[in-house]
Amino acid sequence: MKIHPSSKVRAFSLQLVLVVPFVLQLFSIVGLVGYLSFKNGEKAVNDLADQLMERTSGEVNQHLDAYLSIPHKVIQLNADAIRMGLLNVRDRLKVGKYFWHEMQAYDLTFISLNLATGEGTGAGRYDGKTVTIDDNAIKTPSLPKNTKTYLTDNDGNPTKVMTTSTWDTLNELAYTEPVKAGKPIWVRIYTYYDPAYPPYIVASAGRPIYDASKKLIGVVGAEIHLLKLSEFLQKLDVSRFGQVFIMERDGMLVANSAQEKPFTVVNNEIKRLKAIDSPNPVLQSIAKQLQQRIPNFQSVANTQKLKINVQGENFYVHVVPWRDQHGLDWLVVVGTPEKTYMAQIYANTQISILLCFGALIVATMIGIFTSRRIADPILRLNQTTQAIAFGDLEQTLPEGNIHELNTLAHSFNHMGGQLRESFIALENSNAELEARVEERTVELKTAMSELQRTQAQVLQSEKMSSLGQLVAGIAHEINNPVNFIHGNITHLDEYTQNLLQMIYLYQERYSSHDPEIQALAEEIDLEFLIEDLQKILPSMKMGTERIRNIVRSLRNFSRMDEAEFKAVDIHEGIESTLLILQHRLKDKPDRPAIEVVKNYGNLPQVECYPGQLNQVLMNVLVNAMDALDELDIKRTSQQIEKNPSQITIRTSVVDSQSIEIAIADNAQGMPESVQNRIFDPFFTTKPVGKGTGMGMAISYQIITEKHGGKLLCFSSLGQGTNFIIQVPIRQQAPEHVLKV
Repeated sequence: MKIHPSSKVRAFSLQLVLVVPFVLQLFSIVGLVGYLSFKNGEKAVNDLADQLMERTSGEVNQHLDAYLSIPHKVIQLNADAIRMGLLNVRDRLKVGKYFWHEMQAYDLTFISLNLATGEGTGAGRYDGKTVTIDDNAIKTPSLPKNTKTYLTDNDGNPTKVMTTSTWDTLNELAYTEPVKAGKPIWVRIYTYYDPAYPPYIVASAGRPIYDASKKLIGVVGAEIHLLKLSEFLQKLDVSRFGQVFIMERDGMLVANSAQEKPFTVVNNEIKRLKAIDSPNPVLQSIAKQLQQRIPNFQSVANTQKLKINVQGENFYVHVVPWRDQHGLDWLVVVGTPEKTYMAQIYANTQISILLCFGALIVATMIGIFTSRRIADPILRLNQTTQAIAFGDLEQTLPEGNIHELNTLAHSFNHMGGQLRESFIALENSNAELEARVEERTVELKTAMSELQRTQAQVLQSEKMSSLGQLVAGIAHEINNPVNFIHGNITHLDEYTQNLLQMIYLYQERYSSHDPEIQALAEEIDLEFLIEDLQKILPSMKMGTERIRNIVRSLRNFSRMDEAEFKAVDIHEGIESTLLILQHRLKDKPDRPAIEVVKNYGNLPQVECYPGQLNQVLMNVLVNAMDALDELDIKRTSQQIEKNPSQITIRTSVVDSQSIEIAIADNAQGMPESVQNRIFDPFFTTKPVGKGTGMGMAISYQIITEKHGGKLLCFSSLGQGTNFIIQVPIRQQAPEHVLKV
């Protein structure tokens, strides 16, 4: 069977075939084991997180059960003492002293008795430390400040009045709500702010008491400060890295483990916060996402376990309802970041990955070592064969440890020796011929390059010379008739004024008596003719002056009479060149005019070849105009209007010995590859027939060789192009014109 030469079978390296399957098997096994270990660890972490959070929420619930049962136990004891006659409610100071002793035994904020008559008494810790006794009398016009707060001695006896204030007992929530309920209840959480004491935010337990005839005596109450719940939550282990907070069913914060308080003080008034408005960003984010997951907190009857994302980090969250028999219905929220539990798993995973890579590297090295022992003799034979095929006949195969390959190596080396002998003879005969051909080729290349450069220079010089002669000839031919017209306009103006005076005089004396003259004056609109004639002559004079300026600029540009160095005004050459190119700058149907911005410095007279320097200016300006035209073709009218085409010409004195001309455009610019070849002969980016590629090369030669200056180009894509021309102010005469 004949195989077609073009048919190819994809081949692999022998070393690759030996190493890759072994490495892939090892990597797959280790990766699978690592993945299963990670998933098992993740499951174990989830179980651990659930256990820890359940333990935390259980600990919080136990604390709430114990701590919040104290107020109701205290008011039960006080109600029983009053009912059994152990406390005389009319002896308010004695009752207050009794409450003072209770305050020493219980961690409460305030214990009170508010009678139905408006009187009352109580003991409290307003500053969190000192226990004082309050005595509330009935408020009357003669006694507007009906409440006295007493300091006490170590036995609870009132010593002196600390403050007096106004207190309307019968209208306070701690009195009205228990009376309305008729049973022990929790009064709604309320706040009180006094700058002299810490913020007062409490949960108050109230119990109405009645006499034997079921007549209301008053209400006994006990209050706890809710900040103590926050202090407890902050001491939990989970609070070091997570958040625990308690909120009511309407979302209002009761307590939290964050350092930020669950309320704010605005204008001397305590304002409770909802969990979603907490200043703590983690707590706030957890609350917001809970609100999205559970729109109605009233529906939470059992523990809710969620996994949410907080500020780009996964959190485990448990929402546990807590209730007591007296009406409190709160939600305990425990949230901990996943990384707290996953840190060790991630560390173990990283270690596993490192071990995998280590095992992979070791296995790869062993595989490479083994494959080399097998493949090296075959690879040497392959490399030697390829080297001989590409002409390196000095190759030989060394002997190895494999007998069959040694026999092949001997045969191969013998064949190589015969080939070397044959090629040596052929190389000797070709070496001399190649040397001669190479020498002639170098000479021809050098001659051809010099010829092309000379031809281009001659062609460009002839073109510029012809242009200069044509411009000079046109300027000369136009100059004489224009001067003739311009000189006679003054006389024509004078003669016209004389004739007009004659017409005015004639009109005054005769025109009104001759109907034929009057009719002719109306037919030719004599008044308009006289008025317009006086405007035409100044316009003609202005036009001839403009033509004379153009002719002068054309003669300045051609400089046919200035073949040697001459001190000239550089700005005149620039203006003359711009005038020649004025048709390129004007607006066209497909684009607006190109704006020329001139920033001329104060330049001295510069010695140069004026005509050749004008040629350089024209080449640079034409390149800029071509670049702007190319860009405008690709842009819409709105884009052109937003960023109009512009050429900036700046002249300045570099130092005391040279001046600088900078010509910049805001076109598309050039890539670095084009910029590096911009001054090479015959290099052009323009289409065939649009340019020879010699303009910038000749300009570079004129500036550097003829004037001893510099021609630099700076450009980048999207930033435009900036050409810098630097020429000396004073030139040294070339050696070939020096006279001995």
